[in-house]
Amino acid sequence: MAEALTSEAILAATEEVLRRYGPAKATVVDVAKALGVSHGSVYRHFATKAALREAVTRRWLDAQHAAMEPAFDQGFTAAEMLRAWLQKLFDRKRHSHVEEPELFATYLVLVRESRAIPEFHIEHLVGQLARIIRAGVDTQEFVTDDVRKTALAVWDATDRFHHPAHAQEWADPHIQDAFDAVVSLVIAGLRYNRIPSAAGDA
Repeated sequence: MAEALTSEAILAATEEVLRRYGPAKATVVDVAKALGVSHGSVYRHFATKAALREAVTRRWLDAQHAAMEPAFDQGFTAAEMLRAWLQKLFDRKRHSHVEEPELFATYLVLVRESRAIPEFHIEHLVGQLARIIRAGVDTQEFVTDDVRKTALAVWDATDRFHHPAHAQEWADPHIQDAFDAVVSLVIAGLRYNRIPSAAGDA
């Protein structure tokens, strides 16, 4: 069994152990037992418990990133892609919080254990946003002189609908209306990126 052991098998088992016991109680010994190997076999692939936890977190986030890839090949306008992307992000976060609260809480703990992991996650998603905005600039649907800065601004403007600190608000029956209003405002800003003059030019 030890000869056939792979890093991917260890990560899959670690995720199941975390589901079962939570991040506070899950141990490398638990992972080894789930795989039917010694804990030394696990350590030959991951030198420390911290390295194993970081690897399983990155695996989970990689799956999230792949699921969020923008749909550039479906004939949508940039505004439609942006709205759909933000809605999908909100839906995934909300579903995870409501339907899998233990797993949601587990990964929050794991993400916070590393300074690099949150930066990696945000950088990836903001990069996807930037690609959508760039597509809108290329077709003259959106106006901005700095795609990267604009993508960060959109990320911050929609913070309420994806940051875990706001998770308790996602059950509000009016939250979808609030989301629609914010996204409509963001899209309008991207289309008409112009500041009215003091003379009242509006």
